[in-house]
Amino acid sequence: MERGMGGSTLSVVLGGLGVLLLYRMLLRLRPGARVQDAVVVITGASSGLGKECARVFHAAGARLVLCGRSAARLQEVVQELTASSAQSKTKTYTPRTMTFDLAEAEMVARAAEEIRQCYGHVDILINNAGISYRGNILDTDMAVQRAVMDTNYFGPIALTQALLPTMVRQRSGHIVVISSIQGKIAIPYRSAYAASKHATQAYFDCLRAEVESYGIAVTVVSPGYVRTNLSLNAVTVLDKSTAMGRDPKDVAKAVLEAVRRRSKDVVLAGPLPALAVYIRNLWPALYFKVMSLRARKEQRPQDA
Repeated sequence: MERGMGGSTLSVVLGGLGVLLLYRMLLRLRPGARVQDAVVVITGASSGLGKECARVFHAAGARLVLCGRSAARLQEVVQELTASSAQSKTKTYTPRTMTFDLAEAEMVARAAEEIRQCYGHVDILINNAGISYRGNILDTDMAVQRAVMDTNYFGPIALTQALLPTMVRQRSGHIVVISSIQGKIAIPYRSAYAASKHATQAYFDCLRAEVESYGIAVTVVSPGYVRTNLSLNAVTVLDKSTAMGRDPKDVAKAVLEAVRRRSKDVVLAGPLPALAVYIRNLWPALYFKVMSLRARKEQRPQDA
């Protein structure tokens, strides 16, 4: 009797895995979303991952609106993209630019209106801009906590909510947010950054459920460390882990693929961070112990 029940359970598990694999295969065979001619807004587009996203979406034929805080640096990106498209077989468009600071609510509202006026609508919004922070909670001023939250959380959701009505009216659109693996697990000495990314994950998970009926897709992309100059925009100097991170070119290609497949949640991290996400949910006591040991080992970070 017990052997029969065991065999039956195994059959159910194997059958479930088979259905899951088949479902994933069908997703891969499904025609991708069209990027050619789509109006794509990218924040933080003057450098790093945002600049690489601009490259891949421009090469795919998107009509770009590049956003950032420096008009000069944005113009440099436009010039690079324009020069690179000379030999392209795909029809490309000269990107437009929009200069504003996500941390300033009034600037975001005005920028959203100007973005809408560029082409009359927005098809894809990529919330990429952000700042980093690493430091001991005891030494972190509340002004720093607010600054990180303003740029990483309140800024992106303000721009999203300003552009969302346009997508609702056209009953189509795609909103992408570049979060972090630290939006799924909390690591010592990253309190402000991890908190902003946890809030981001929660907000866009809620948004996905609420706007699906309007034909709007929402994608949260959670990379591990990415080799960008995000530290130049950081409240403090970023730790050395960034130098060992993923190539932003590879992350940008993954973002483009996620848009084409209308993926909901994409984790771009190594096996250990990915495993940590599951351990945090399935065996929290172990996760807390490991993080406690890590905090003791680092103690007061020397490179913060």
